[in-house]
Amino acid sequence: MILGMLLGNQLHFDNPGKINFSLSKKDKLDNLLRYINEEYVDTVNTDSIVDKVIQNVLKDLDPHSVYIPNKEVEHAEEELEGEFTGIGVVFQNYKDTFTIIRPLPNGPAAKAGLKPMDRIIALDGDTISGKHLNVNKISEKIKGKPDTKIKLLVYRKSVDSLFEKEIYRGKIPLKSVPAAFMLNDTIGFIKISTFSATTYDEFDQALQKLKTQGMKSLIVDLRDNTGGLLKQADLIADEFLKNGTLIFYTKDKKGKITKAVATARGKFEQGPLYILINERTASASEIVAGALQDNDRAVIVGRRSFGKGLVQREMQLGDGSIVRLTTARYYTPTGRSIQKPYEHGHNREYEEQYKKRYYNGELFYKDSIPIVDSLKYTTSKGRTVYGGGGIIPDLFVPLDEKKYNVYVFTNPYVSNFITEYLDKHLSEFENMTAEDFINNHDIENQLYENFVHQHSGRVILNPHKNKKTKRKDQIKRLLKANLARDLYGDNIFYKIILQDDPMIKKILSNATEDGSK
Repeated sequence: MILGMLLGNQLHFDNPGKINFSLSKKDKLDNLLRYINEEYVDTVNTDSIVDKVIQNVLKDLDPHSVYIPNKEVEHAEEELEGEFTGIGVVFQNYKDTFTIIRPLPNGPAAKAGLKPMDRIIALDGDTISGKHLNVNKISEKIKGKPDTKIKLLVYRKSVDSLFEKEIYRGKIPLKSVPAAFMLNDTIGFIKISTFSATTYDEFDQALQKLKTQGMKSLIVDLRDNTGGLLKQADLIADEFLKNGTLIFYTKDKKGKITKAVATARGKFEQGPLYILINERTASASEIVAGALQDNDRAVIVGRRSFGKGLVQREMQLGDGSIVRLTTARYYTPTGRSIQKPYEHGHNREYEEQYKKRYYNGELFYKDSIPIVDSLKYTTSKGRTVYGGGGIIPDLFVPLDEKKYNVYVFTNPYVSNFITEYLDKHLSEFENMTAEDFINNHDIENQLYENFVHQHSGRVILNPHKNKKTKRKDQIKRLLKANLARDLYGDNIFYKIILQDDPMIKKILSNATEDGSK
């Protein structure tokens, strides 16, 4: 009987019910997909089934191994590459119309003469306005290969005219260093929003510019920076550390250790340095913060970081799709693993740990930050630091619930409100410089009242009736900052919004007389 079964196994009868004891797991999956494709009562897209299988497999491994289908790869790669091909505009879906908020300086749209509040009515003859407007699809259509042409039908409200523009697409940078400026005569500020292929070059240019302006102390803002390319974090940390200093190391499943060590390139190895972090600071950002903390090079300011210490490597799956698979863990110079605990792979509880931190008081009281005594480490100067999930700051700054919610930075209600205001008042700012706007433009009480009236029931206002005056000042600053972003860009936005920033105030109040002030 056994001999017959083995012999039968080698004869490929067309029998879907035959038993194959040597069947591999891959063959089993292939057979299932073939049966579904050939025999299932309804037509099913088996490609989508494979995608779901891959996603479920990775979800059970760890929280950060991810599958990216081929149709999403281009967008994912753009974020890491730091550029895309397009016409160079900041836009918004305003009143069911694709509306240009601001053409990017020196971009194809700006060179073609497009202006703020221009409406794009059609692309290559296809009408794109209407209540079913899909901004993402339109954005993809505007993108394309470099130096290819696209024809736009544009409506300009200020002169009530409709005209056509032919624009050649070009490379558009996705800035990862949106702001860099002097807070006062000696303290510089640099904001890093992500770590893409261009981050170090952007940072290097910003650093050198601030040094020529007299910078003696530096604040690097890594709040809400969820990471990106590991090499870019390495290069930036290198600018602050002496030659030969360990920045971080990684260890794979075979125990192989790979070290990243500082070189002689450092442009700011001396002078007070502050790194801002919060509960959304993760991955490559934590590498920078951890390296500078362990080497006693910087004061880490803010709240405990997210806690991602897993390293992913990108792998092709053969059909254009990719998987970013966790292949190692990284460790800070003292040997700390920053990865917070996780069970059962990727789940909602892991992603929403922010809520747990909120309710246990950690975001408001330093004493509520969990500390594991067995994960105690010592820095180069003998200070105690802890592993076990995230970077714990040296200088704690609690979340300010009385302040407007950070959600407002990208909240569509705020951006729509500002767009509607600019649609009626844009001409008032045509001859106003950014510095004039910062120093001399005040948000009218009427504009504030209109905003509160429209959005009084929304969470973004965080109303506190006993703090009306303070709330009013904060919301006015918020409106002014968002108006500045649309008129002048991110750098001016941060100049305004940081005037009321608790972490910046904490640093300035703790600055010493040795050149930090």
